[in-house]
Amino acid sequence: MRLLLVEDEADLGAAIKQVLSHEAYVVDWFLDGSQAWQYLETGWTEYTLAIFDWMLPGVSGVELCKWLRSRHLTLPVLMLTAKDRMEEKIIGLDSGADDYLIKPFGMAELLARLRALQRRASYVGATLTPQVQPRRLQVGCLILNYSTHELTRQYSHREKRVFSLTVKEFQLLEYFMRHPNHIISRDQIINQLWEIGAEPVSNVVAAQIRLLRRKLGEEDSESLIETIYGVGYRLNIHSAETGC
Repeated sequence: MRLLLVEDEADLGAAIKQVLSHEAYVVDWFLDGSQAWQYLETGWTEYTLAIFDWMLPGVSGVELCKWLRSRHLTLPVLMLTAKDRMEEKIIGLDSGADDYLIKPFGMAELLARLRALQRRASYVGATLTPQVQPRRLQVGCLILNYSTHELTRQYSHREKRVFSLTVKEFQLLEYFMRHPNHIISRDQIINQLWEIGAEPVSNVVAAQIRLLRRKLGEEDSESLIETIYGVGYRLNIHSAETGC
């Protein structure tokens, strides 16, 4: 999952980013609301969740929320603020924020609120609807467990295997599972799975997919993750009912 964090307190922003990165989020962190606004306007990056501080240099979190909703963008937003008056909470929620967290807060509560926002969101694939359940994502015969960073793959009614994934393998497979049967280009993968400013080597996507196939026991087969030569890659899930 890719998350947009806009927080001008450097220590707090760094702490949030560290915790979220450990939870397999790809985090783009901006210290300035205007910079975040300009980046959002490009429309290139697909975010799953956003965290906005209320008081920001340039453009406030409230203004960012209003901008998103004025364009009918449904990106779930968690608002961070030291403001705890009821009137201010109402302003934040009416601006388009989906939830509200008052500073200071614990990281465990922050993660719980993000999980709640994630459960509310719906993700629709080309022929499948990925099912987002508490701490897991299921598409067809594949189940990703967010708590353990494991993949469960159902081969038949009686046979299944569990694979332990690295953070990057987890992020890569999750991105494919949120877009089942879609052809995804190398540039799209880099844009979604590496943070702004990162400069991955040219063959990093091919290398990560090769490692993931090897872990799934598909060194000589591309039945699950296909290479569409000259275009990109595709997670080949034929239906939600059949094993793979």
